[in-house]
Amino acid sequence: MKSVRRFFRYDNVGLLYALPAFIYMLVFAGYPIFSNIILSLQNVTVRNLARGTKEFIRFENYITLFGDTVFKKAVWNTFLFTVSCLLFQFIIGFALAVFFNKGFRSSKSVRGLLMIPWMIPMTVTALMFKFMFATDVGIINFLLRSLGLISENIDWLTNPKTAMIAVIIANIWIGILFNTILLATGLTTIPQELYEAAAIDGANGFKKFTKITLPLLRTTVESVLILGFIYTFKVYDLVYVMTGGGPVNSTHLLSTYSYKLSFDLFQYSKGSAVANVLFLILLAVGIIYLRITLKGEEKR
Repeated sequence: MKSVRRFFRYDNVGLLYALPAFIYMLVFAGYPIFSNIILSLQNVTVRNLARGTKEFIRFENYITLFGDTVFKKAVWNTFLFTVSCLLFQFIIGFALAVFFNKGFRSSKSVRGLLMIPWMIPMTVTALMFKFMFATDVGIINFLLRSLGLISENIDWLTNPKTAMIAVIIANIWIGILFNTILLATGLTTIPQELYEAAAIDGANGFKKFTKITLPLLRTTVESVLILGFIYTFKVYDLVYVMTGGGPVNSTHLLSTYSYKLSFDLFQYSKGSAVANVLFLILLAVGIIYLRITLKGEEKR
């Protein structure tokens, strides 16, 4: 007991305050992850679930998955979906952040209106875009016909070639504000004196942006991209509501394919294996994010 008291006497007393949170995470996050790993090493389907027989087959589920064409398609779709969304969300979000940083009269009011996409539940947003991209009554086809860009309605959500485009557009609309808020916050930390000094030296707007704004926002940009990757890579409800992974598996992501294997095909072990692949990728990205954050703090 004396050694325990001595351990928590000085700097280590903070561990006592973190202990409840650690226990909570261990029970509600650690145990499900551990049990999911165990499940992926077994052969559990709807046939043997009731009997309680769980045969350990080690890595056979993973070997089967890497030979599964739908799984390969889901991996490709997940990276395509994530990179496409990140690219447009970041570009549009950065432009809006610079625009609102000008500090015009109604900037705060307009920024508040832009928070609406972030506040609306994901399922509501998915339903809204599902109706907007509807073939006959959707406003997207109506606008394109009105502008003379198309002569016939496009089957956005029922055509394998356009379904992913519709889902990406919906997610871009949702994530723009996330990029805008974080980048706008980063812009406020840049001293205006630097821009004034650069103007005195004859620097134009492009040089100010490339020589001052981008270098000083490097840490913020890295954080925005990595956090955006994590949030986008695990998207499930938007895709499930809009397309359900179809048509013809064209919009299946790792998250939706894991759900399909587990709760539609009742192949619980294979579904957990897909979820573990998703977890490992996000874990690697999370470690990269922590390393970047720690490096940024060391430089300060």
